[in-house]
Amino acid sequence: MTAGDRERQQDTYPRASAPRRRVLAAAALAPMLAGAPSSARAVAPGATGATGATGASSPGLVEPVHTALSDWTGVAQVLGRTGDMKRNVMYHTGLPRRDLRVVSRRITIKPALALGSHVSFVRYADGSTLLMGDVVVTEGELQEFTDILHEHGIQQTAIHKHLLSQTPDIWWIHVHAHGHDPMAIARGLRAAFDSTGTPGPLPSAPPQPVDLDTAGIDAELGVKGATDDGIYKSIFVRRETITDGGLVLPPGLGSTSAINFQPLGGGWAAVSGDCALIAKEVQDVLVALRRAGAELVELHNHGLTDEPRLFFTHFWAVGHGVRLARALRPAVAATNVVPAGG
Repeated sequence: MTAGDRERQQDTYPRASAPRRRVLAAAALAPMLAGAPSSARAVAPGATGATGATGASSPGLVEPVHTALSDWTGVAQVLGRTGDMKRNVMYHTGLPRRDLRVVSRRITIKPALALGSHVSFVRYADGSTLLMGDVVVTEGELQEFTDILHEHGIQQTAIHKHLLSQTPDIWWIHVHAHGHDPMAIARGLRAAFDSTGTPGPLPSAPPQPVDLDTAGIDAELGVKGATDDGIYKSIFVRRETITDGGLVLPPGLGSTSAINFQPLGGGWAAVSGDCALIAKEVQDVLVALRRAGAELVELHNHGLTDEPRLFFTHFWAVGHGVRLARALRPAVAATNVVPAGG
């Protein structure tokens, strides 16, 4: 298919209706936490704000609690960089592979498009801590990185690709750990990262403008995107309450759908995307992506014990940004997601 054919296909492909509306029941604070300080209050899976929740907790499930940056000072020191808070629950740290020059489909990939390692720590009502993350390694780094994770009791829940025909060969590893010593988890993670070429943090810089019609992309996808290091990102989260091994996951942790746009000039973009799916959605999304002219990269898991069971498909497309967004909307609409919050 020529670029012109793909543009015509994207212009004529029908726009889907808005995503289905479903009711998501929020979990309440466990009675044992009544009157506890804000840093130890349980968070309802769909709740917002600093404190409080409504609904009823599911028996046997452990809820996340709100934390602040100050609660993660030790972890930040071990990792060698300061992270940020997501939804007052997840302590998130990005470790982009700015040291690599990766080319896929003759396009040089910006780190924020598909080369960003990310790890998140979450505190739970029983005092335990969960680590989940996605790490970028070269093929030459993969085995040693794996061995060091194993030495420190950090699990790998997926080893896969995000890009097609890339040079050098890159792999993405999902990491998982759960225990009562977040510092030990952080030390193991740091040891594994130190075996790779992952660079240290850079000083904060003002946001880079993107050469894209971002308002048009927002309108087509039905979500307000955000700029990250020159990449425009449209992000959705699953509506359902997702659990993993008896832990209630905060919205978006391990269940995010993202469509990332890298400007190529003249309003054109390379798109690297990832859709979070339940089993009955998989085929509809794969069909919708191919009808949109996207190339499929992977269909795989991110976790091992998530409920409902989630699958993820990574895809790649090149074209005019707004027309790509319009063509990809049916794939988003075929899943039970809502736009991500802050």
